[in-house]
Amino acid sequence: MIGFRPPTVGGVVLLAAHCDDLAIGAGGSLLTLCSARPGLRVDALVLSGGGTEREEEEHAALTAFCPGADLRLTVLKMRDGRLPANWEEAKAAVEDLRSRTDPDLVFAPNPADAHQDHRGLAKLVPTAFRGHQALGYEIVKWDGDLGRPSVYQPLTPEVAEAKVTLLQQHYPSQRQRPWYDREAFLGLARIRGIECQARYAEAFYTSKLTLDLAGG
Repeated sequence: MIGFRPPTVGGVVLLAAHCDDLAIGAGGSLLTLCSARPGLRVDALVLSGGGTEREEEEHAALTAFCPGADLRLTVLKMRDGRLPANWEEAKAAVEDLRSRTDPDLVFAPNPADAHQDHRGLAKLVPTAFRGHQALGYEIVKWDGDLGRPSVYQPLTPEVAEAKVTLLQQHYPSQRQRPWYDREAFLGLARIRGIECQARYAEAFYTSKLTLDLAGG
């Protein structure tokens, strides 16, 4: 396992089809990143859940997962499971966000995700954020679509535990789901930790990685 320290991150974009996707897929990484960089600008766009309790949950959750960050969150009102039918609206929303920010890092769904909303949003990322480093997060689900990631963010036990606690605290609407529990979240983090020689980790997928070997 080769460690690589990327250039300083001054701004981040978070993209999700549903409220809680970001916290499940990248919550530990966000806690790690934002805790290390107070004042980090974080622009987040969630395509569905606007005007419901889910939007309130998302605002509270991302505030907790991005401590000290300059968080700017937009939650739209697209129907869950209907992104393909709302392609133009989704594309316009992503492009509008791009016109307002120039991030160093983008967190978005994995392009190979089995959920049509996740997969559709992932396809929009390279069309709007060209030349930006994008990391595709993973969400464990019934479809069994977990793959072989190539990028890992190790998590300390404290961060891994904090992630699970915040997920349970801020998304009460999801607690009844059979897969939404401590064992699922910590179990996947433990497996990804084994793969990168850490106790816990979050894993990501990327299609391109640009190096700056001459940088300081």
